[in-house]
Amino acid sequence: MSILFVTGIDGARNCADVIGKQLDMEVVIADGRKAALGLLRQREFAAVVVDETVAACDPASAEAIWERSGLAIPMQINFALSGAARLVREIRAALHRREREQELARRAAAVTVEAELKSTVAGLLLQSQLALSTSDAASPVAERLRLVASLASDLRRQLSVGAEARG
Repeated sequence: MSILFVTGIDGARNCADVIGKQLDMEVVIADGRKAALGLLRQREFAAVVVDETVAACDPASAEAIWERSGLAIPMQINFALSGAARLVREIRAALHRREREQELARRAAAVTVEAELKSTVAGLLLQSQLALSTSDAASPVAERLRLVASLASDLRRQLSVGAEARG
């Protein structure tokens, strides 16, 4: 992934080179709204860093950039006051924050899916056992119901073992 800088400040290329080396990422520079929007249409970025002077002079342009930045981390930094070291710290912190948020979201999604699966399996197991208790035990349907109950029970056990391993 790469980082998009939206700035017209002199020396931006030098700053971008230093930051790119420090973060081991490509840094692309857009000198204004039009260039930034063109780049955002072409590719994805890990972060979009808009110079505060660009945002202050043309808030509508900054808003258009944010709207089209997709999943990129939106950042607004004053390039004139911030050195490369500070930019590296800010961007690195934002990227780490995003990674933590994504990991937490993945875990929450896994827990939700697991809970839904357990509920569905429990219902399947209960309904098949109820059907078995009220049907002729020798019928072909009863055999299939026993197979369904056995499969549901196995799946329930596997879900429990998976939850214990992660817990």
